[in-house]
Amino acid sequence: MKSFSLKLIVLFFFLFATINTFGQNLVLSKNARASVITCDTGNESYSLFGHTAIRITDLENNLDVVYNYGAFDFRTPNFVVKFAKGDLQYFAVANTFSDFMSQYTYEQRSVFEQELLIPLDYKQKLFDNLTTVLSSNESYYTYKFIDKNCTSMVVDILNKTLGSTIIAKNLDTDKTYRSILFPYFDNFFYEKLGTSIIFGTKVDEYSNHIFLPFELLQSLQQTHFKNQLLCKESKILLDYKKQAPNSWWDNVYTYLIFLSLILILNKKFIDTFYLILMGFLGIFFCSVGFYSFHQELANNYNVLLFNPTLLILLYFLVVNNKKWSVNMAVFNIISIGVYLIVMINKAHLLIVLPLMLTSTFILAKIIFRNSKRIPVVI
Repeated sequence: MKSFSLKLIVLFFFLFATINTFGQNLVLSKNARASVITCDTGNESYSLFGHTAIRITDLENNLDVVYNYGAFDFRTPNFVVKFAKGDLQYFAVANTFSDFMSQYTYEQRSVFEQELLIPLDYKQKLFDNLTTVLSSNESYYTYKFIDKNCTSMVVDILNKTLGSTIIAKNLDTDKTYRSILFPYFDNFFYEKLGTSIIFGTKVDEYSNHIFLPFELLQSLQQTHFKNQLLCKESKILLDYKKQAPNSWWDNVYTYLIFLSLILILNKKFIDTFYLILMGFLGIFFCSVGFYSFHQELANNYNVLLFNPTLLILLYFLVVNNKKWSVNMAVFNIISIGVYLIVMINKAHLLIVLPLMLTSTFILAKIIFRNSKRIPVVI
């Protein structure tokens, strides 16, 4: 969930060169510690969900290193295209603990540590596994929003070290991924709206594995290994009171004002612009669902509202084909009705409801304007 700056990536290569010279041969002392680091959420899009890392500390060997799987290179050719398609390569990095903490001190984000209560031989195995990852192709992985990220990769290497699936999903298994993600967008209205309408059926599945940093933090507190708790109570390394962003535009009020103006002004060119926007968004959702490897974007039923056939409706309006203008408007109203049924138990129903009402009102006007008048005989 955390993308490190180029400066930190350069530092990683320096640190990696140092560790790689002795890492596989270094024997941890009996006072070595291994812990899971959880970083609080931030106000940037890349930090909305927090971050997870692993810390290995051995003062006798002058070792205090943080390993995490959250890095990628902005210089990657076709970076945006690769990210959208879902084949952008992320990789593991190692940072000195002091430099790692400096980053979060600068961003004023709280940091929590959970020391693992595992025998020394498991700490050694974890250290060896992490060192092996950094020195091999295992360092790279294809990022997946739910299935493969900085948290799930930490869970995987911890379970690999412990020899079985010790750390598993045991909280909120009755909630969907969408329901779990939704509160993270509080105070970020348009980010919440955007993710609500671009995600498809994948995020409506019930959550069956750990994929968020604070999910892992809570799970570790309840996980047992060799008849004892796997970790100590969480310790606060950095403590900042989170400040909610203050934006004059990124809120529900500008959203409602914009849609209200569309209805109040009641102008054909505004209605046309609205329908064009909704139609092209529908085309985008359909296209990205087929193009992208991100399963979260596939099977997007939101196209029932953001319907590409709105563009066909506009064509019939332009050529003044009243019959098919009415037919396409009716078709889209029916689609919205089906969408409402699909949305009944979804977390984002209320956030898209104003769009549903606005679209229905505009489509109803089109039907009224283009329907044949019924003569009245007195």
